[in-house]
Amino acid sequence: MNAHLAYASKRAYVFQDYVWKPEYYPWPESQRLQNPPRTPLGALIGGTVVGQPFDDDDDAPRSVSAKYFDKVCPTNERRIIYTGDVKPALKLKQGTEVFDHWAQLLRDAPELCIEVQASGDDDFPQTFDLWLWGSDRVLSLWDSFSKSPTSRLLTTSPIVGAAVKRNEYLFVPRGPRPAHPVSADPYARMLAMHIRRGDFKGACTHLAYWNSTFYSWNLLPQLPDPFRIDPGIPWNSTEYFAAHAQRCLPDFDLIIKKARDSRDDYVQASRGARRTLDIMYLLTNEKGEWMDKLKAALRKDGWNTIITSNDLELDSEGLDTNMAVDMDIARKAAVFVGNGWSSFTSNINHRRLIDGKEAISIRFW
Repeated sequence: MNAHLAYASKRAYVFQDYVWKPEYYPWPESQRLQNPPRTPLGALIGGTVVGQPFDDDDDAPRSVSAKYFDKVCPTNERRIIYTGDVKPALKLKQGTEVFDHWAQLLRDAPELCIEVQASGDDDFPQTFDLWLWGSDRVLSLWDSFSKSPTSRLLTTSPIVGAAVKRNEYLFVPRGPRPAHPVSADPYARMLAMHIRRGDFKGACTHLAYWNSTFYSWNLLPQLPDPFRIDPGIPWNSTEYFAAHAQRCLPDFDLIIKKARDSRDDYVQASRGARRTLDIMYLLTNEKGEWMDKLKAALRKDGWNTIITSNDLELDSEGLDTNMAVDMDIARKAAVFVGNGWSSFTSNINHRRLIDGKEAISIRFW
């Protein structure tokens, strides 16, 4: 969204390396080249955000790296805008109002070099912060954002694309041949599911406590499976947390049922050739007995080919970008079931919608 803001402001966006939580990286500290580890943004995504060209007839300035910005815009030549001087007046405003205010501020500024910095009293100091992304106020931005070159020209990075391609042999269908003609493209027969376990249990409890709704584009009204809790259930009660957990951390039986229902709904929605879903990809951090039992139950329900994140064969570059690899497989799958509170799921759904995927192919627990 920051890149889209820079585009609307007729300025070059400055992109930075991606810095994840150090404990999320697959290498021990002794094997890291630097601490904290950093991943070049161009290794994770492609497109105008990382400096690739706009449309041929678009004279917008291309994005530049932070290293280049530091060279052409030394600190003493920058205008600093503090979030605390801007955001208080925008509290609880619709996303378009927040966006337009920032865009006008940047367009009117005469300085060539501008840097937005966090104010010390801003708990969420992003230009577009969690209070916006975690509410339906962000939805007013969908129309302009989805049509912008930031979205339209967003691509998979070469590193991620190579890792996906290297593992596509895993998706070759197993099991009996279907009784009717089917696509040779494994993605056309794939249902991908985001099943995060372990550390996400605490996150789900935290989200329930704060009465959080779905995140960002997961709230789009055209998507099925909106989150609603019976208004008769008191907030912060045992029943409330149980109802919330069914959607945030589904149990064994709910996962199997959701896979079955999502497959049936997608097949029945076909207006042309008969559809088949018999390949499953699980985006998950879960291993061990629980996952083995889940896969066995899913096979009994007709999923003859089941691959998980842990089955992928990744080199060091693939390991560093493994979350983007998972995302790209889910982007390409015929159907995706995600977690409505997850920014990971929201980013996948953003690309699926830009790719023209049907709403019935985007589901939530």
